[in-house]
Amino acid sequence: MRKIIINSFKFLLFLFIGIVLLYFAFKDINFQDLWIDLKQANYNWVILALSLSVLSHLSRAMRWKILIEPLGYSPKTRNVFYAVMIGYLANLAAPRLGEISRCGSLNKTDKIPFDSLIGTVIVERTIDLLTLIILTIIIFFSKINFFGNFIIHNVYMPLSLKIQEMFSATSRILFLIGIIFISLVIIWYLRGVISKMKIFQKFKKIGLGVLDGIKSVYKMKRFSGFIFHTFFIWSLYFLMTWVMVFALPETSFLTAIDGLFLLVIGSFGMAAPVQGGIGAFHWIISRGLSIYGIPFEKGLAFATILHESQLLMVLILGSISLIIVVLNRKKSYLA
Repeated sequence: MRKIIINSFKFLLFLFIGIVLLYFAFKDINFQDLWIDLKQANYNWVILALSLSVLSHLSRAMRWKILIEPLGYSPKTRNVFYAVMIGYLANLAAPRLGEISRCGSLNKTDKIPFDSLIGTVIVERTIDLLTLIILTIIIFFSKINFFGNFIIHNVYMPLSLKIQEMFSATSRILFLIGIIFISLVIIWYLRGVISKMKIFQKFKKIGLGVLDGIKSVYKMKRFSGFIFHTFFIWSLYFLMTWVMVFALPETSFLTAIDGLFLLVIGSFGMAAPVQGGIGAFHWIISRGLSIYGIPFEKGLAFATILHESQLLMVLILGSISLIIVVLNRKKSYLA
């Protein structure tokens, strides 16, 4: 019961943050004009962007399969794809829930240890983070006076302020370090007793499973395939973002490097601790387009088309994937 209450509180908290961000993004917007912009958009480009998006999800599933193979399992590609889409669907309920959900899905369909799958997801997220950092550096130096100022004021400085806030309360940090140190000393002296406890054995098993999943990156037999899919996934992310600019006349003049810029800042928006980047994505994309002289309202229309089309696609494919997995499980029980 307590766990349900805590999870419900987290869900409501993240949902509240998303609603607040949406409010600040839309509070001065004329919704009649926004609706006109949305109706007049060229949705052929939206369909193309969605097609590229589906292809990127398939490529992500194939990359994940390459990471799983060193664990001694070869899941069906369709099951891995279903798991990926279920993960994206779960992220709409709560941030980071998707990683757990997709591992749970593949654990049920292909009997792969959940803990090991978590380790492979950690590897995936690390690689994607490094890729995003590299793209950010490329954008920063490609037009340092143009993009640099935006990244510094809207990405770097907010992160720096958060870090400063974390370290401003030095006394609390020292107190926490002291508590951790004392706890480690106690654990060291009681290690013989603790090692025999069932809960310790359970956490040890989980830890070893996660570590085994992380080590899969060193055991990959198809390393070149992993690199290819990483490059392919992010290339598709770039293309689906860039082609979307042609959906609105106000953004159709943007070049490929501008599309890469929108991908980078949009990725930071999607990484915000809110369901599906709702609110945060709209705000940062609108702010980013403003440096091109695009009115905030038009930028918000672009962000809405880009985000909500992807959201709708995730809802449809994620729901279909979930239904298929559930039905297949029921068939296996009846067989």
